[in-house]
Amino acid sequence: MGYKRLFIWVEGEDDQRFFEQIIAPKLLRKYDSVEIRRHATLKEEKLDNFLKSIKAMGAEYIYVVDINNSPCVTAKKEEIRKKLKNIDEEKIIVVIKEIESWYLAGLDNKEVKNFGIRRTFYNTDNVTKEKFNSLIPPRFSSRIDFMLEILKKFSIETAKQKNESFKYFIEKYKS
Repeated sequence: MGYKRLFIWVEGEDDQRFFEQIIAPKLLRKYDSVEIRRHATLKEEKLDNFLKSIKAMGAEYIYVVDINNSPCVTAKKEEIRKKLKNIDEEKIIVVIKEIESWYLAGLDNKEVKNFGIRRTFYNTDNVTKEKFNSLIPPRFSSRIDFMLEILKKFSIETAKQKNESFKYFIEKYKS
């Protein structure tokens, strides 16, 4: 069996942190190398050339994007396909709503209470960055500190129950 390499393209720092700590270790059971890169700051032409190169070398990739204000997953994928001619639609993963919803999904009710979050979420599909930020307890010195602490307590099984797009991702790429 040959060397299996996976590139995961994410939007920003919060996405990168999440994928490095939660997703990459799981995917390393299936791949020899998992590299996480940010696409939000790249010019479309450069990113499109990267995708072409990845295919040419026989590696695999996943392109992760937030749904943001798109009406549905299909519309978001179509929007991406119009920008990037070398992208394969089945490689696009749409996070609903934003990566912060995945972070929050990984906390069970006990952990939510331990963190001092005043609201319990049974489903995080509609959690936006703004909603997430409003939940940060005062004891945390920064948003990043809060996110890092969540990742220490993160449960994949809990997240699968609380967020549909996370569940879809895990089931699609489980090792």
